[in-house]
Amino acid sequence: MCGKRALALRLVLILGVIFGFWIQAMAQDDNSKPPGPAVSLIAPEELKAKFDNKQKVTVIDVRGSESYAASEKTIKGAIHVKLRRLKFRLGFPPLKNIPRDQEIVTYCACQGETSSILAAQVLLTSGFKNVRALKGGWTEWLKISGPVEPRPKG
Repeated sequence: MCGKRALALRLVLILGVIFGFWIQAMAQDDNSKPPGPAVSLIAPEELKAKFDNKQKVTVIDVRGSESYAASEKTIKGAIHVKLRRLKFRLGFPPLKNIPRDQEIVTYCACQGETSSILAAQVLLTSGFKNVRALKGGWTEWLKISGPVEPRPKG
């Protein structure tokens, strides 16, 4: 009886390991870029150069509530919008006043730029022409000492 129980236990453990690897592989597939219009990425150094050269660019911060609240700063001049409210907010200032052909950069704090790519896709499908996501997001921006400012309270 003990031999059958041990064999069953080993089989369950092996199946558990196989299932674990399968789940991990599926999760990696889910981390791929979101479906929708192709979104170009902009390197943090390129965006910083645009700031240095005083080029006109609108930056949209789509960091989640927790990440945004935990940080006391934002990219200089960035407009914070919750990703789930972005499409609705396009009809209201300050987003309503952004020309459709003006360069826009979205950024988030998640790995793989998922939220910023989704935000860029919303903008592209809403008629904006020149939209890119910041490669590496908030973390990479801080690493290169890009210009930041205190985030608005409230």
